[in-house]
Amino acid sequence: MTFVVTESCIRCKYTDCVSVCPVDCFHEGPNFLVIDPEACIDCAVCVPECPVSAIVPDKELPVSQIHFLELNARLSKEWPVVDQAKEPLVDAAQWANVDQKFDQLRLHG
Repeated sequence: MTFVVTESCIRCKYTDCVSVCPVDCFHEGPNFLVIDPEACIDCAVCVPECPVSAIVPDKELPVSQIHFLELNARLSKEWPVVDQAKEPLVDAAQWANVDQKFDQLRLHG
């Protein structure tokens, strides 16, 4: 099992989860975080830290979010590790409760 960052993280990019991760498995893109499934040790300490509930066990992914499993795996190979908490995006609060924001995902700076 691994944990997966889902759509809720897009345009928020809260990094509370990063500060508790013991293995630095989070990677940072322009407006989204991902988890490297090969580095994740399934400890779950990141889950309660996410203020938008974006981190889910892969076995509990809703069907509408299943593509995030592959997306996390692929982007974790492309994006740099983030190992320190940072400020969320400036408009994170506006996006925190927005559903269906996949079209807002930016893959490149």
